[in-house]
Amino acid sequence: MDQLEPFAEIAHQAIVFTEGMALDCGRSLHSLTVAYRTYGRLDADRRNAILICHALTGDQYVAETHPLTGRAGWWSTLVGPGLPIDTDRFFVICANVLGGCMGSTGPRSPHDDKPGEPWGHEFPPVTIRDMVRAQKMLVEHLGIDQLFAVIGGSMGGMQVLEWAATYPEAVFAALPIATAAHHSAQNIAFNEVGRQAIFADPDWCGGEYWRAGAIPARGLAVARMVAHITYLSEAALTRKFGRRLRDATSLTLLGDKFEVESYLQYQGSAFVRRFDANSYLSITRAMDFFDIAAEHGGDLFRAFQGSRTRFCLVSFSSDWLFPTTASREVGNALIRGAANVSFVEIMSDKGHDAFLLDEPDFHRTIAGFLAGCAEHRGLAPRERA
Repeated sequence: MDQLEPFAEIAHQAIVFTEGMALDCGRSLHSLTVAYRTYGRLDADRRNAILICHALTGDQYVAETHPLTGRAGWWSTLVGPGLPIDTDRFFVICANVLGGCMGSTGPRSPHDDKPGEPWGHEFPPVTIRDMVRAQKMLVEHLGIDQLFAVIGGSMGGMQVLEWAATYPEAVFAALPIATAAHHSAQNIAFNEVGRQAIFADPDWCGGEYWRAGAIPARGLAVARMVAHITYLSEAALTRKFGRRLRDATSLTLLGDKFEVESYLQYQGSAFVRRFDANSYLSITRAMDFFDIAAEHGGDLFRAFQGSRTRFCLVSFSSDWLFPTTASREVGNALIRGAANVSFVEIMSDKGHDAFLLDEPDFHRTIAGFLAGCAEHRGLAPRERA
């Protein structure tokens, strides 16, 4: 892979909280920036707001053309006028997470104690709960006391669970998708392989790669490749690539001979053009440390005991990164806590990434749950022009 220039700076829509924010690690940020996008219109009574929480490699551009890649929003098939998350009916908010690299405060932001320099690898450790606190500040800034729903998949689902546990009165409905109440040892192991790949890159430069005008592109690409394998199922990989060769005329040890090799290398190359390595380290660590039960005396049901939030848990049958058993664990805890909960396992052979793809049963589940909650809350649908 050729050396790449650091990706372009973009002026993101954002709000700056000059009072900063205290972090779980015991440190505080002097100032906090939250970059976000909104879709639809907030009703006069401010009861129709939906917060979407993005996954590890996502960002706030959920339903519009991405300013860096030029590609459609990562949930553009789910969010929009007349779609399951209907922006003719709901006011949708999506914020770049704390620690991210698309406008919210993170490793690329100005260092609190070193004027003129970015945080880089010195950015304080953040947690999923820290991310949710930053989102709560944004939601309050928008004048919203209670969200109609909080929705997210994977790491986004972790944020949904944290919202429901930390701010139960602020969440009417919660949809944690393809997620878990804690990261498994296997998932932590995969994240560590990715981090070690970044550390091993000669352009890592001890985490201060910007000083050399470089980025650890090779290491970050390998991290993305490893992670991407976990997002897919064996059936999906076989269906898309099998053992097909790109060039069957020679046998060498070097080069991408199998189509699946070329695909993974493309995924890695595209990723380094839009993501910061220090942000990758920060966010994967936040996922690894996530453990809602540990936050509530070691018993998961206490996190949701007496909750009035309406839950819909969604898993996918071929997801081995966040398997159905992980969603069932959350569901059982919710039941023990006397919460209102429904659970759906979507039959799909697309693996963890199914929540980002065209899965009609999944889309119908989201639309049906939101419609039922809207009826229960008395949110009348808007008449279309």
